[in-house]
Amino acid sequence: MDRLNLLSFSPFRLNRLATEFSQALAADYARFGIDIPEWRVLATLGQHDGPRSAAYVVRCTRTHKSRISRAVSHLIELGLVERQESGDDRREIMLQLTVQGRATYAELVPILLAREAQLLSGFSEVQRRDFERLLGVLEASLGMVGCQEE
Repeated sequence: MDRLNLLSFSPFRLNRLATEFSQALAADYARFGIDIPEWRVLATLGQHDGPRSAAYVVRCTRTHKSRISRAVSHLIELGLVERQESGDDRREIMLQLTVQGRATYAELVPILLAREAQLLSGFSEVQRRDFERLLGVLEASLGMVGCQEE
């Protein structure tokens, strides 16, 4: 019978690393009263000037729609996100950052980029480029290349 060494099994290792990375970053945005799914919504919307649908956020983050819905509700309560009706389809909810949401995003981005740099500081420049390239290869093999615009 074949045995699996979980600690050397690539999917487990990637999942474990992703969890640790997320937890390391979570402390930074927890100071702003938001959690991991809420940051994902904020970050996805912050990449764009105009509104995006909740479905777009779900696709980009690969987070279950119920978690995104709860995150959006909390971000609205915090005054960071606002809902808009779609001109084309009134059933589709469009989301965008408020002025306060943009300010929070602008404040968080340099903090999180610095944290990412700290977490990857053990890599040489060549290793970091290779790491980015290999992540892209894995994402492509899983059909996760980019996030299609609406």
